Amino acid sequence: MIKKELKITFTEYDSEQELAPEEQDLLKKARSASDLAYAPYSNFFVGAAILLENGVIVTGNNQENVAFPSGLCAERVAIYTAGAQYPNVAIRSIAITCKSKQFHVGEPLSPCGACRQAMSEYEMRHNKNIRIILAGETGKIRILDSIADILPFMFKAEQLKKK
Repeated sequence: MIKKELKITFTEYDSEQELAPEEQDLLKKARSASDLAYAPYSNFFVGAAILLENGVIVTGNNQENVAFPSGLCAERVAIYTAGAQYPNVAIRSIAITCKSKQFHVGEPLSPCGACRQAMSEYEMRHNKNIRIILAGETGKIRILDSIADILPFMFKAEQLKKK
């Protein structure tokens, strides 16, 4: 048996004012998208904004449904919208933010596993890393250079190839 260790690297900023103007704008659009989320059951509002290689920004937010789990997360709403409207354009970066009516979100929260896998599909589809910007309501901002940083053992299409 060999025990191995896996490490990730990310950049952390004390505030969004430290980000490049393009990233500040993307985060602002994610925050605006979270204001429009439909979250009557959890009162947890998530917004995502995607910057495509062509400069277009696509947003999404979580959409809940009383018939859980029929709802969809903000990240997948934005990713699938981008894929439907701009199927041949790579995603450059995604900003994700969240807030709650029931508690203060003072640190960045990571996407769920299903959203991580959906993001990985688009990295593989376009053979280009997606920069991930994570923020809570206030506080630190975390930036990762690829979905592989938070999903190191992602399920890949080449694993389905026949012999």
